[in-house]
Amino acid sequence: MKAAQFSYFGSPLEVIELEEVPDPPSPGDGEVGIDIMYVPVNVGDLLAMEGRYGASAFKLPRIAGVEGLGRISSVGENVNNVQVGDRVLLPPGHGTWCEKITAPAAQVTVLPDKGDAQQLCMMRANPASAYMMLTTFVDLSPSDWVIQNAANSGVGQYLIELAKLEGFKTVNIVRRPRTVEPLKQLGADVVLLDGADLQERVTAETGGASIKLGIDAVAGDASQKMAQCLAVGGTIVNYGLLSGEPCKIEPSEVIFRDIRLRGFWRAKWQITAPPEEVSRVTEHLVSHIVHGKLRSEIEAVYPFWKLREALHHAQHSDRVGKILLQMSE
Repeated sequence: MKAAQFSYFGSPLEVIELEEVPDPPSPGDGEVGIDIMYVPVNVGDLLAMEGRYGASAFKLPRIAGVEGLGRISSVGENVNNVQVGDRVLLPPGHGTWCEKITAPAAQVTVLPDKGDAQQLCMMRANPASAYMMLTTFVDLSPSDWVIQNAANSGVGQYLIELAKLEGFKTVNIVRRPRTVEPLKQLGADVVLLDGADLQERVTAETGGASIKLGIDAVAGDASQKMAQCLAVGGTIVNYGLLSGEPCKIEPSEVIFRDIRLRGFWRAKWQITAPPEEVSRVTEHLVSHIVHGKLRSEIEAVYPFWKLREALHHAQHSDRVGKILLQMSE
């Protein structure tokens, strides 16, 4: 089978190799074989190849990718939860940019027959990250405000939709004017271009609302800008490092305004959280996707053999939608 893997860290286009590798073994006791259908290209996938995102948690060489959608092709002995032909979310902890895998049946999530396959393939990473950051760090009530940067990212778009479903309002910070209108159409309450006077503009647009939660994908100076927009005792949840710099927050924000900085890594949560919590969140989000209440803009779908073109497209600074790989016809 073909698999996209990397054996050292560096620029994704330099380190990734689409190679012919042995097929996975036939499923044994309690295992299933899965033909992979679609996988997304996430920012975290690109950062992992650069050695800047979770590198200490895996060994090289490694098959890229962390999520996707597949169909059960074979089952081993003592498998009762799935059957051949079922659509499933790929289990966590597996490299997914390959044509097929063998995995424990207990780790796959069976999906309903209905529901857009391309939307469902993005289920595990971005929507789960958005939902957990939105609902577990700060106790929010309907009509409360949340502020986020990199709002046009995959996580950012899901957060806008989920906040709307929960009754929260969002302030969304972006860098490019062309992303403003699409986010408003998605349901964003306020969309602002980043800039030195961000705090004043946020105050004006929200009527001076008390903002208790900030979602930070950028780090660097962006963390300080977000801290200035939060109410006393507010919390910043950082989940990304798009700037390539440490989170920078002035001591005065921490000491005198009690601004708190937390971190969230979806992969760690998925492995360490109680299985019933992961199942609850997954079922909740899948239901929203199946019923069309939760979706992400898809900019392009590439066949697996056009991997390099897909990665090049995924790194475009003016991209507004997700890039997917179609692993099989």
